[in-house]
Amino acid sequence: MNALTLPPYLCEGDKVVIVSPSGKIDQSFIIGARKRLESWGLKVALAKHAGSSSGRYAGTIKQRLADLQAAMNDKEVKAIFCSRGGYGVVHLIDKLDFTLFAQHPKWLIGFSDITALHNLIQKRGFASLHAPMGRHLTVEAADDPCCGYLRDILFGNLPTYSCEKQKLNRIGTARGILRGGNLAVFYGLRGTPYDLPAEGTILFIEDVSERPHAIERMIYNLKLGGVLDRLSGLIIGQFTEYEEDLSLGKELYAALADLLKEYDYPICFNFPVGHVTNNLPLICGAEVELTVTKKSVDLSFIC
Repeated sequence: MNALTLPPYLCEGDKVVIVSPSGKIDQSFIIGARKRLESWGLKVALAKHAGSSSGRYAGTIKQRLADLQAAMNDKEVKAIFCSRGGYGVVHLIDKLDFTLFAQHPKWLIGFSDITALHNLIQKRGFASLHAPMGRHLTVEAADDPCCGYLRDILFGNLPTYSCEKQKLNRIGTARGILRGGNLAVFYGLRGTPYDLPAEGTILFIEDVSERPHAIERMIYNLKLGGVLDRLSGLIIGQFTEYEEDLSLGKELYAALADLLKEYDYPICFNFPVGHVTNNLPLICGAEVELTVTKKSVDLSFIC
């Protein structure tokens, strides 16, 4: 079990770029994100089509691909901030060239549909950051904890997270490589070259606007496909913006706990990651230690 290569941490004055590889975004969030990043002492560039629009997307496939590839190729760029998620990244992942990126690795930051890029980058051997994007950087206060954690990680100060207990948690301690993200996106890449290895993985999952039976179906896919058997730990994050219709006969977390009861590794529920304000930045590809006790859940980065 080896952690993936972490891109170099940032210093004041470093160049970063904001790109929009998937859904189109309100210009105000691009402006707000740039101001926030500049307040951290960073030199911020905007990709040519960051604010473009083509249907539901931030530009055509050709435009979005060109922006992301240019950011990956630029040896002066130290981090690539995705402005938002929204369906569309899948158009790009088989078209990107990593030749220059491998020579000058950089942090890729985002979540939701950006999970597909995280999978791709990890397949290439590099870590990336599942973290808040443009809207969060714009609307949250200057002392917002998640923005603070994101800044700290980028500048090399790795946090340890301690979260509240949940009655369904499975107690235990495990070390592994942290991987995961949006469940539907992760599920959509199963069986492709962009799927992630289960062995030695501490998997984290979250989703938005998915009905409980659809979430259960995706977890059953992981179970029947042997993924759950090979994990070292499981972090169940936030599932939001759905109606709790009790179609599973009980609340979602309780239904998932029943499905997962045969596994003996640590499992925690209600971890603060997902489409919520308290969306803790997580380093995909880093070695971590997950400790679940009767009193708390602790996650520490070992890299």
